[in-house]
Amino acid sequence: MSWTPGGPLTAAKLTTEYADRPLGTDVSRPRLGWIASAPGYGATQSAYQVLVASTPELLTPETADVWDSGRVASAKSFGVLYDGPALEPRTRYHWAVRLWDGLERGGRWSAGSWFETGLLDEGFGDARWIGARDSEVRDEDVPAPLLRRSFSLEPVRSARLYASGLAYQELRINGQRVGDSVLDPGFTDYDETVLSVAYDVTGLLRAGDNVLGAELGRGFFGLSTPNVWRWHQTPWTAEPRLLARLVIEHTDGSVTEIVTDDAWRVADGPTRSDSLFSGETYDARLHPAGWDDAGFDDSGWSAALVVAAPRGEVRAQEYEPIRVIEDVAPVSFTRPRPGVWIADFGRTTAGWTKLRVTAPAGTTISLTHGEWLLADGTVFAENQHVHEDRFQRDEYIASGDGVEEWEPRFSYKGFRYVQLEGFPGVPARDSVTMRVVHSDVPAVSRFSSSERLYEQLEQAMRRTVLNNLHGIPTDTPKMEKNGWTGDAQVGAPTMAGTLGMARFFTKWLGDLRDSQDATGRLPVIVPTGDWGYTELAPATEWSTVYPFILREMHRWYGDDRLLADHWDAVLRYVDYELDRVSDGLSLSVLGDWLPPGYQDGPPPEDRRLTGTAYLYRAVIAVAEIAELLGKPAEADRLRKAASELVDGLNLAFLDRSAGIYRTSSDPDYRQTSNAVPLAFGMVPAEVIPSVVANLVADIEARGFHLNTGCLGVGVLLPVLTAFGHGDVAAKLALQRSYPSWGYWIDNGADTMWEMWETDTRSRNHYFQGTVVQWLLENVAGLRNLGGGWERILVRPDGRAGVDSASLRTDTVRGRVSVSWKRVGRVFQLEVQVPVGATAEVHVPADAVADVTVVPAPYAPEPVAADGYCVFTVPSGHWNFTSRTS
Repeated sequence: MSWTPGGPLTAAKLTTEYADRPLGTDVSRPRLGWIASAPGYGATQSAYQVLVASTPELLTPETADVWDSGRVASAKSFGVLYDGPALEPRTRYHWAVRLWDGLERGGRWSAGSWFETGLLDEGFGDARWIGARDSEVRDEDVPAPLLRRSFSLEPVRSARLYASGLAYQELRINGQRVGDSVLDPGFTDYDETVLSVAYDVTGLLRAGDNVLGAELGRGFFGLSTPNVWRWHQTPWTAEPRLLARLVIEHTDGSVTEIVTDDAWRVADGPTRSDSLFSGETYDARLHPAGWDDAGFDDSGWSAALVVAAPRGEVRAQEYEPIRVIEDVAPVSFTRPRPGVWIADFGRTTAGWTKLRVTAPAGTTISLTHGEWLLADGTVFAENQHVHEDRFQRDEYIASGDGVEEWEPRFSYKGFRYVQLEGFPGVPARDSVTMRVVHSDVPAVSRFSSSERLYEQLEQAMRRTVLNNLHGIPTDTPKMEKNGWTGDAQVGAPTMAGTLGMARFFTKWLGDLRDSQDATGRLPVIVPTGDWGYTELAPATEWSTVYPFILREMHRWYGDDRLLADHWDAVLRYVDYELDRVSDGLSLSVLGDWLPPGYQDGPPPEDRRLTGTAYLYRAVIAVAEIAELLGKPAEADRLRKAASELVDGLNLAFLDRSAGIYRTSSDPDYRQTSNAVPLAFGMVPAEVIPSVVANLVADIEARGFHLNTGCLGVGVLLPVLTAFGHGDVAAKLALQRSYPSWGYWIDNGADTMWEMWETDTRSRNHYFQGTVVQWLLENVAGLRNLGGGWERILVRPDGRAGVDSASLRTDTVRGRVSVSWKRVGRVFQLEVQVPVGATAEVHVPADAVADVTVVPAPYAPEPVAADGYCVFTVPSGHWNFTSRTS
């Protein structure tokens, strides 16, 4: 039928490279995007026109002086390439867009937005890398350097600072901190990529005398704490250093530049040591007051050393920085023994503690961070992988100058509790403050349910994921801070379902490519120095995260440029994996990590089963990428290889007569061994019923408990639901006894844990919490079928034990939402579909006649199928009501 929108299209929420008004982008042809909206039903975008101008005043069709796309016949509303003249470095460009709808009606121009280029190919000019010491790394007790540069200026019109302080920089101008990001710039493989950050510092400079200062932390770049992953021995390991370029435009049109060189002055600062694992020591008595302002006498400081540049290419940081997100006060204090206070903040987080104290000069106050308490009431803070007794402990040495406040700058911790020692008197509620710190990715969804446990699980998973986003997706903010690829593999769909991960994953995909060796191999942690290529490897289920997330970036965000940029590297990777297939199987040493009762890690089954299954999914993903890029020959070759993997897996592990996947090392039935082949579509059609029946029978025999580790946990409930056993999935999800998520909650969890057992080493680990993907896709019933939410499936098929659920998600096309409730036999479903998308809505119903739709005049003809009445609807706000038996 013909769909008539209620009004012309408008464009809002303009973005450049997924960001709102990015500062300092080095993308030479940035991609523009917007959200198209219109009242009514069935609105479509038929064309757009983009204007780019040098000033907001020139942003009209008559005066746009940079680029006018003209009217472009296209429904594309994101990933629209700037196609004007070459962009100039360090320049702000203003832009707006106008849309036409399917009836060729032109809408009004959007509000203006802008993006600002960074250094582009211009680079850092005459700037040199500088530091306090040469490249030889000392131990962690070497103080963090302070660097400063004095200069005088004429009146300032605008100023931009571009800086890369390794590993971390805190920049200051005239006594004021530059920006609000922390632990900047982001962590990378420094032999391949080094990130720089752009700042607008116009408001910090003044006519006359000025000072630009920097304090540098070690991070992973200069880490010296011995550890099992050899971060202290990486190829790049060196003392902290800084590269900076400050460009000032004056009111008279002239330009002044301040760059890092040997004219800078340097001294050891009050941060006497800093380590990502051990913590920081700060001696306030050594703080040189006014060092970061004009008038300070730095004659006793040394000239900065020009030091060797890292081997990696310096690039603009194009993703969300890490920030202090929230402050949390302690809920209680306890005193397990004299001189020791325990602050309980009532929640598990990643970040650090801000201290407020009045104490005599020289008083040392230590703050030890941990996620749980020992039997004697003190904080547990040990790590067998870090070869030093000190772990997650900060030390502050008071200056004696009244009320003193301090917080770390160069390390973060995973914790709920802080143990105070040396604190004078009794701590007050404002003596310590939890600072919640993570990458500032946006929240894009909101989930609710009549089942309280489901809401608790979603909130716990969201918190756990955020606690593990620090420039890379980590496995735990307490124990490791490593970018374990298997964790991200299973967690990525839930991350993308709850958070805006486009920029974050774009950066981490670059890290994955940087970590690839000459053979095409990937390590199990990314970034890495040199660890993880052979240690705990090969682990196919881990490293196949590369093709998986790359393919999903197109599903989530419609990102086709990313596919092309990574094509050569991802093809080289899957060919490496296919080359080491033996007897039709992929050897893997990790498998379904940490199932119940296996706290040492690997599961009992033959890991070639899951390794082969994950390689199959990865090869299919790359075949689909090939098809999207117009490479049919490669797609055909890869699909043939994938088919051979299916044959190999079924020949080795499928007992057709029994309908069970098992391996010779299985001590009993393994749910993951059966759920994964079902989830990935590898089970022969004639055997599917018996494989599903045996899976359900095992779950029932275990009293509706799972026996899955991190790989099986995310597919088990969706598989059960897909094959008509949503009630069994719900019983698993709502289980309260060990092993289950409810068992964690009943034992005080507010985050997801690493192990099913209560003595888990980490209580801040998301890879067992992927039940939340089932909550979003089956309980709420909202699924993205591809093309950046171009096709949507609404099917609430996880309704057992729940009376209502809702989910709203902000996508690249606009808001998508679903809300349903059941009252007696009446089922009500509300769906919102954005412009440019089509939704297939499955309404539970016994017959088509049992369903009513509002608005009825626009309702398409439904189809009855498998206990549902199926409607395919375009954009708009839809309400469905049915009566069910």
